[in-house]
Amino acid sequence: MISKNIFYKGQVLWAQLDPNRHLRHSAYADFCAQARSNMLKEVGLSLEEFAKRGIGPILFREELIYHREIGLDETISVIVELTKLNLLNFRFSFRHEIYKENGVKAATINVDGAWLNLAERKLTTIPQDWVSIVEQIPKSEDFQNQ
Repeated sequence: MISKNIFYKGQVLWAQLDPNRHLRHSAYADFCAQARSNMLKEVGLSLEEFAKRGIGPILFREELIYHREIGLDETISVIVELTKLNLLNFRFSFRHEIYKENGVKAATINVDGAWLNLAERKLTTIPQDWVSIVEQIPKSEDFQNQ
């Protein structure tokens, strides 16, 4: 079932296929990264805002679970939901679900990450005025506030 938290919808291009003529593994991650970026921009955290503050998201883990093949010219939809948030150190986890145009779930992608101070190249917390923005990120039904 497709939810309302769709942050990317688009066509699979020829250049995104592997030799078996289905979506290559790295394209799944690319679609999810774009969906996360779209979602963050929608809640008020654009790439420009990250650059102004010298902060960027960093991923520690990315897990792809394939359910169905995706082929050329299919239109896919990517859902993004926050599954975990630690307010003390601002570590986060997102679940992405990629759906085929017929509504069948094709993949689940889970990522864990944190915030990086781009100048110091060290983990950091987010600015206090971002807390209310981060709280607007769509949350999964099994969301855990840690």
